[in-house]
Amino acid sequence: MDQYKMHSCRPRQFLPLLRQLVLILSKRRKCLMRFLNRNMLVIMTVSGVLVGVGLGMMVRNMNLTRAQMTYFAFPGEMLLRMLKMIILPLVVCSLISGAASLDTRSLGKLGGIAVSYFLVTTLIASGIGVSLAFIIKPGVGAGALNTNNLGLESVNTNKETTDSFLDLARNLFPANLVAAAFRSVPVGTEPDGMNILGLVLFAMVFGVALRKLGEEGEELIRFFNAFNEATMVLVSWIMWYVPFGIMFLVGSKIVEMEDVVLLVTSLGKYIFASVLGHIIHGGVVLPLIYFGFTRKNPFSFLSGLITPFTTAFATSIFLSESDRCLQILLIRQNWLDRTTTVVNVEGDALGAGILHHINQQEMKKQHLGEELAEVLVEAVANTQADEETSPLVTHQTLGSAGDQSPRETAEAIESVL
Repeated sequence: MDQYKMHSCRPRQFLPLLRQLVLILSKRRKCLMRFLNRNMLVIMTVSGVLVGVGLGMMVRNMNLTRAQMTYFAFPGEMLLRMLKMIILPLVVCSLISGAASLDTRSLGKLGGIAVSYFLVTTLIASGIGVSLAFIIKPGVGAGALNTNNLGLESVNTNKETTDSFLDLARNLFPANLVAAAFRSVPVGTEPDGMNILGLVLFAMVFGVALRKLGEEGEELIRFFNAFNEATMVLVSWIMWYVPFGIMFLVGSKIVEMEDVVLLVTSLGKYIFASVLGHIIHGGVVLPLIYFGFTRKNPFSFLSGLITPFTTAFATSIFLSESDRCLQILLIRQNWLDRTTTVVNVEGDALGAGILHHINQQEMKKQHLGEELAEVLVEAVANTQADEETSPLVTHQTLGSAGDQSPRETAEAIESVL
């Protein structure tokens, strides 16, 4: 009888454990669902790249005709067209609304910091590239490409360094602002390619000009703010097409590559040097600069940019004209541009994070100064009204407080506190 009671009590002992197990599984399921909902676009984008690689390797063996390859690449082409379509309104409207929302003094300071940041990081990247070139000597072993059909292009060596600086000045001040949305200006000619540099300068200066107008410019500022918000909605819609478009874009590029083995064997040193330089600059130098300014974990900051990084690698949209402008010693589709684009996106993101941190610190200082001034004024008013003597409060008049030097005012604030 006692043995029967002992066995009958065992299920009741396991009931609390079973309930705890069900509760834990329910919490884990909710956490998993939240993670999937929050990172669904990232997961789909990365999956699109992986599926595109496999799809390209499969289709590569089918010996498609030129027309069939065009059909296969059509979804990826539509993605590139959507992204290029959105560049102009996104850049112009965001810069105008951003410049108009800042104080002129803050804009000048932040602009100087931004220019310094990009100048220093560019010089560091150049130093890394030159150092790796001397150490690895990437040009050795690339002679086989001169006699093989890899889509090599002739290199134009007529352009001088002075011409490059003159082109920079020309692009900063486009003669036709409408044409700048479609064309850039190298050596006085007019090939296709958006003049982003000129549009950026005009948008920032135009935003500052609207800020200077005061109330008269408020309506136009609100217009560009609304335009910018609508553009961001379009971007969010396009981003949901990215995984599907990337799958066919990556697959089509793999199909178009003519001889991967020859490319890797002949240009192995160059590929290794380029990727190693990108890893050093993007994985070490830029995060250290971000940490030096913000004292925050840069990789936690970058973890939220997986989708832009994946999109940059798959599309190389920001460097789509680099092969044509530089007339590159390689293949029709320079895949190293993709890692370069990822590092560029990372550098821009970290630079924006640094500027945001500096701006937040300045706002905190200004807010603290305003609070201290309010404390001083209230203390002066109280001492004048009560006319009481206290060792914790310095008696002074409002007029004398305004006539004091900054050092005397700071000492007065300290005495009040």
